[in-house]
Amino acid sequence: MAMGLIEAQGLHFSYGDLMVLEDITFSIEQGQMVTIIGPNGGGKTTLLLLALGLLQPSRGQLLIKGKKPVAMQRIMGYVPQFSLFDPHFPITVYDVVLMGRLSRPFGFYSKADHGAVDQALATVGLCELARRPFSELSGGQRQRVLIARALVGQPEILLLDEPTANVDASIGEHLNELLRRLNQQLTILLVTHDTAFVANFTSRIFCINRSLAEHPARGMDTGTAADSLYGTAVRAVRHDVHLETHSHVDQQGSCRHE
Repeated sequence: MAMGLIEAQGLHFSYGDLMVLEDITFSIEQGQMVTIIGPNGGGKTTLLLLALGLLQPSRGQLLIKGKKPVAMQRIMGYVPQFSLFDPHFPITVYDVVLMGRLSRPFGFYSKADHGAVDQALATVGLCELARRPFSELSGGQRQRVLIARALVGQPEILLLDEPTANVDASIGEHLNELLRRLNQQLTILLVTHDTAFVANFTSRIFCINRSLAEHPARGMDTGTAADSLYGTAVRAVRHDVHLETHSHVDQQGSCRHE
């Protein structure tokens, strides 16, 4: 059997005596969009950090193209929650994105590096804001900048941690459309509490609360197990229909800057 792009087998992880992930097994194919949901503290972000090679399994394994993640970081782009960034640090949009490229000796960047920044900004539709201070952007614009920063390394896999946190519904719609386009070229792993955000186009849903349960994407807002996953009744609001339910859980171009 051919190996998937991302494979986990019997994966365990603990922080000291606290077991966070237990016996996680899955296979993700190239081009899939996998949505990861679950309660706070359930292990969602920990799984992303394991995939990035920033944490090591306690037992079992997680492989990217058959290799340990630390050896495959060059093909992965990571978008953390923007709240982890200090929005008042004096840096421009362009320089935030440029940070996603590996610097040359003595801090020099090549023409290719700057071209990649232009391309990434064009992809997320922010060419006109390239020289604006990052601190002046809205929450949704900051999130798009961080996505551009992840794209500038030209990854094959994009991992996002709560991209719609602290943004309003209209901005979420723009991010939704951006991820739809990116998924045409990239494999995407997305952690979110906002299941409606990706309800219409996600490939698979991983519900993680220490262990993993996979559910069909089409049934994500009509099931009956979210109360057991989150510990409370969940209101699911779809983009096209309003209901109360218990659910389980720019065209690409280039821009130039003189």
